[in-house]
Amino acid sequence: MKALILAGGEGKRLRPLTNDKPKPLIEVGGKPIIEWQIEWMKRYGVDCFIISAGYMKERLIEYLGTGAKFRTEINFVVENEPLGTAGAIKNAIDILRKEEKFVVANGDIITNLDLGRLISANKTECTISLVPFKSPFGIVDTEGEVVVGFREKPLIKDHWISAGIYVMSKSVFDYLPEKGSVELETFPKLAVERKIENLKFSDVYWKSVDSFKDFDDVNFALSNNLVYT
Repeated sequence: MKALILAGGEGKRLRPLTNDKPKPLIEVGGKPIIEWQIEWMKRYGVDCFIISAGYMKERLIEYLGTGAKFRTEINFVVENEPLGTAGAIKNAIDILRKEEKFVVANGDIITNLDLGRLISANKTECTISLVPFKSPFGIVDTEGEVVVGFREKPLIKDHWISAGIYVMSKSVFDYLPEKGSVELETFPKLAVERKIENLKFSDVYWKSVDSFKDFDDVNFALSNNLVYT
């Protein structure tokens, strides 16, 4: 099984941490985000990784190399200009066109969701993983005019967000533009044709490292063995 990690973004909201390295090389819990991702996916049979590199691509290539030190195979596809998530996937077509299915993941995610379940569930052009929406605010529970409780930033389990981890079949390339967003351009087309499915993960650890608050939360969780055991 092959996996494409989208690692081309600049990570502007995490500067100065990304002044001299791409976001996937930011260390959390003692090692780079992308190294945690590789270790996690290997547990589910992923044995070859394709890294879509753009911003400071030389740093990624230097750190990951051929993948030998991670006991896996690593190849690179390069974005000479920002292509967006859809364009980045399309850019890897020469490596992935013969695969019946493959994993795609954003390069800033730390999670312990069961990737094996997602792979097994794939029966269409794309299966996306969903996690519950976490409220950015505390929730006040009421009964009429009476306050009966408070919940601090709870998971709202009747609303779901994309976890940024997908299993795609090779036919998805027919729906990908050369440049653009998979979320805004490809997925809506697949949805209209009923060719995209979802798998919900309600009780997993999931965090996209987009801000310093996310960085602190992930660093704490990994350092205290709250993600992987």
